Amino acid sequence: MDVRTCLRLIRRHWWIVLVTLMVAVGSAALITVRTPPRYVASVTFFVTTPSQGVTDAYQGGLFLQQRVKSYADLLRSDRLAQSVVAETPVGLTADDVQRRVSTSTETGTVLLRATVTDTDQTRAMKVTETLAAKFVELVQKVETPAEGRAAPIKIEVVSGPRVSSSPVSPQPTRNLVVGGLVGLLLGAALAVLRGLLDVRMRDAAGLQRVTGSPLLGEIPFEAGAKAAPLIVGDAATSGRAEAVRKLRTNLRFVDVHEPARVIAVTSALQGEGKTTMSCNLAIALAEAGWRVLLVDADLRRPKVADYLGLDGGVGLTDVLVGDVQVGDVVQRWGDKSLLVLPSGSAPPNPSELLGSKAMADLLLALRESADIVVIDTAPLLAVTDGVVVAVQADGALLVTQQGRTSRSQVAAAAQSLHAVSVRLLGCVLNMTKVAKADAYQYEAYRITSTGAHSAAGKASTARRTESNEAERVTDHTQELTRLRR
Repeated sequence: MDVRTCLRLIRRHWWIVLVTLMVAVGSAALITVRTPPRYVASVTFFVTTPSQGVTDAYQGGLFLQQRVKSYADLLRSDRLAQSVVAETPVGLTADDVQRRVSTSTETGTVLLRATVTDTDQTRAMKVTETLAAKFVELVQKVETPAEGRAAPIKIEVVSGPRVSSSPVSPQPTRNLVVGGLVGLLLGAALAVLRGLLDVRMRDAAGLQRVTGSPLLGEIPFEAGAKAAPLIVGDAATSGRAEAVRKLRTNLRFVDVHEPARVIAVTSALQGEGKTTMSCNLAIALAEAGWRVLLVDADLRRPKVADYLGLDGGVGLTDVLVGDVQVGDVVQRWGDKSLLVLPSGSAPPNPSELLGSKAMADLLLALRESADIVVIDTAPLLAVTDGVVVAVQADGALLVTQQGRTSRSQVAAAAQSLHAVSVRLLGCVLNMTKVAKADAYQYEAYRITSTGAHSAAGKASTARRTESNEAERVTDHTQELTRLRR
């Protein structure tokens, strides 16, 4: 995994980084507020010994450097702590004093530093003063020979005792900065981990890789699409409508030598937008001047008639069982060359009915009556109906909703088509998130029509296309009349 992939995952899951950062900074702030302030009092000792000549001085210095290490332990001894408590009753025990005392030495010197850390500034100073005095006495007592001779070691206070005027901890600025850095790093790691563990289909490249087919379109998500799913009226100039038109163009040129005239539109799961895609694709094809026939072959949960506002009580099922002729139930939609064959009555055996010879014969007849036949089928992983219909079509179009379907589900859907040698024309990533820059580019180039000039343009366009449209509809109607016979 390269750096670009990590950055892409972090950008996709930016909210994880933000939440982690806020939690880390908030925790640092809480700890800072709840931590009592601490003050440090310090004192520095200098250890020396009488010497004669340079040689004695050098040897004495080496002796003292070793001795200072022992004195560092002596500063935290039980004996010294008890002496401090006995001399200065500040409400601490010998163990409390030992925990508050720390020592440090500088390599190559005979300096010894003792520090006392306490939440009470005054108490820290008193303990340090008493500690310094008692430590000098203790060293003199320990180092003085029994014969009464002078002690070979002399220790003096050369700095302090002094106490810090401001608390040494907590440090709000440092704590917040450290908390922020930790939050950013942890959030970035969690975002990358979340992206690696995410098995849902997120991008077009992954969809192409999993299905092994070209990407024919990316349909952007629009909040108003649920209430107005069709690309008509005001939605005809939306970014979603333009994406469907791009899909129309790509679909027509996916194979110029063997163009697909009967197209089965399907998906892996229910609710990925295949029916809406079927309707909008049929509308876009009809707008381009093609004679289009939209067939609702999802006999279990038909939605085409509801979306288009047509009567779906009689339709495909009734034609297949021989109750009616196809020309009697096909309905014209709008003012374009678009005809719709609803699903009809709900059958008890949808798969057998769709795979029957009657269905094959019907598709042959419909192929001759329209330039393009768009068939809305059932989801591939739910039932076998979609595969049964796709086998009889010229190819299938696989619709996948971004962020909903897993890669394994898409792969299983594509495999179910490949297993029966269905020609997978391509895939469509539905309800995608569009970058603001791309949305702005489309809005900047979007055609808006207002005023009298717009009305005149529409009237002129209507006059130019009226005769051609009437001719196409007439030809389409004649083909349906032939089917009634």
